[in-house]
Amino acid sequence: MRKNFARFVSLLFVFVFVLSACAPSGEATDMPATDAPATEAVTTDAPATDAPAEQLVFGLLMVGPYNDGGWSQAHYEAGQYLEEKLNAKMVYLDKVNPADRPGTTPDQLAEELVAQGAKLVIFNSDDMKDASTAFAQAHPDVFVIMASGDQVWPDGKAYQEIPNLMNIMGRMEYGKMMAGCAAALTSDTGKIGYLGPLINDETRRLAASAYLGAKYCHEKSGAETTLEFKVTWIGFWFNIPGVTLDPVQVSNDFYTTGYDVVISGIDNSVNVGEAQKLTAEGTPSFAIAYDYVNACDAAPEICLGVPYFNWAPEYLKAAQSIIDGTWKSQFVWVGPDWSDINNHDTSSVGWVNGPALSEDAAKMVDEFATELAGGLNLWTGPLNLQDGTAYLADGEVASDQQVWYLPQLLEGMEGLSAAAAP
Repeated sequence: MRKNFARFVSLLFVFVFVLSACAPSGEATDMPATDAPATEAVTTDAPATDAPAEQLVFGLLMVGPYNDGGWSQAHYEAGQYLEEKLNAKMVYLDKVNPADRPGTTPDQLAEELVAQGAKLVIFNSDDMKDASTAFAQAHPDVFVIMASGDQVWPDGKAYQEIPNLMNIMGRMEYGKMMAGCAAALTSDTGKIGYLGPLINDETRRLAASAYLGAKYCHEKSGAETTLEFKVTWIGFWFNIPGVTLDPVQVSNDFYTTGYDVVISGIDNSVNVGEAQKLTAEGTPSFAIAYDYVNACDAAPEICLGVPYFNWAPEYLKAAQSIIDGTWKSQFVWVGPDWSDINNHDTSSVGWVNGPALSEDAAKMVDEFATELAGGLNLWTGPLNLQDGTAYLADGEVASDQQVWYLPQLLEGMEGLSAAAAP
């Protein structure tokens, strides 16, 4: 054992000696000094110790089914778009409405999304406006998007300072004008029906936009028929048995009383199926869908087209601003990308000519879209409200506020302008 120890000491002595001989002395050497400290020599552009970027979890509350072929599906697919473009994960609840989830409110349901890690919550229906305000104020550390709504519009009627809330809405007025144009160019009777949801500022201005487009193209085409434009409201965004009017029956009532084109203003385009059925039975009928780019697929042979929302571009901007730390509370009301209204990456509002739209009518709708892109504004006087009250003087152009808060339907439209008193 002592022999081994002595041998170990000897080897250690040799090792130390060699190290001493190789080490530089404390004196200055002829080696040139470097500008960078020695520690920078091992620095890399992407240090192995950097943590991966945190995933953005966002929540989506949808008023209808996520696969409704309309309003809610358009939002759901925008959520999928965010997952594709960002390090993001979507959690969602659909059928957020009093019929499917009685006894709950959207702000209460939003808590479930926060519990799943959501740092951004999107409320996707105008009737969720008050709930989105309550939730945003109760959760200042969670970002909130209210699809439609005007809470943070400084020039609006309901402005509140809510730093973590953003309003986003597409200027669907343009899409509805194109829908009205397509309807007027196709109708043999001049009678156009409009399937309306509940009555509020949004639904009045969109129905009125369809009427303005129909009126413009009806007059420009030189049609000999008299234009009739009737709105029937069902009472909600889609059918709730026992609560709303049945939109299938309302569509049937239109088609069987001479209205050969029905424009949908509700969340799912049931008028498409009804037009298909009646056409097969010998009553030529046409439909214009709404909300969702592929809505005509259900019955292309009778579908004249679809004005649709594309929420992806603005949702992506908002989500990216959270990641970048540049979020700001703002009111976003954005129109089409007129260079290509069907560009999925850039245009918030689009229009697709349907297979049932004739070649001549399609050409005129395209020309109308070009006029709109060039500055044609149908919200220009003279225009009166439904009761005859002057709305816009001759040559007067409506302000954003006048369009957003349209108080009645326009003169020339048939239908209720306000809900009947209970």
